[in-house]
Amino acid sequence: MRPVIGLIPLFDEDKESYWMLPGYMKVLEACGALPIMLPLTDDEEELTQSVEMCDGLLLTGGHDVDPMLYHEQPKDTCGVPCRERDRMESRLLGMALKKDLPVLGICRGIQFMNAYLGGSLYQDLPTEHGDRVEHHMSPPYDREAHKVTVLANTVLAGILGEGELPVNSYHHQAVKKTAPGVTTMAVSEDGLVEAISVDGQKFAVGIQWHPEFSYESDAASLKLVQAFVDACR
Repeated sequence: MRPVIGLIPLFDEDKESYWMLPGYMKVLEACGALPIMLPLTDDEEELTQSVEMCDGLLLTGGHDVDPMLYHEQPKDTCGVPCRERDRMESRLLGMALKKDLPVLGICRGIQFMNAYLGGSLYQDLPTEHGDRVEHHMSPPYDREAHKVTVLANTVLAGILGEGELPVNSYHHQAVKKTAPGVTTMAVSEDGLVEAISVDGQKFAVGIQWHPEFSYESDAASLKLVQAFVDACR
């Protein structure tokens, strides 16, 4: 049986629709998992059942995280949040961590994990952190935008090895202050936190880059997602 991975849906306000980038599902299928898109809801009963039926959770990209979650007022440079999704992920992530269910957060996923656990975010990197490194690349997204340094003695180093790693990059928010109980696993050339893990969990990893875009051409992207799927078995 393939492990079942629940994916957080993307939401389009203009079209009033839920949707999914195919790369999220395709890379999970390539690694031997069965991906399913969950409904956008903060109903506790539905989320409890979702956690029970899934072997792991993938927190996808999407809307900016509401700054109220990390006790800041939104700036003009912050995007409009999807508060229902913030509520959904708060409940879902809490349940998953309590159950020690494997979690992989991508882009917004790492940001939400850090904010939920008590850390903070840059609401807009160009105005708050600078633009010495390309963090918002143009297509195609399966190429290198910059490098990160994978730190020794981390979960990520155990999967990919320590040292420099080329990554793609498409985001305007990022981890600012890491949450208590969170370990930084990789940093970019300008010192930005690019990967985290949650202490004491079997597999709770957040990354800022996008393996769903690069898994076909980049062995490290596929290897990282494979490690997540293997943890879900």
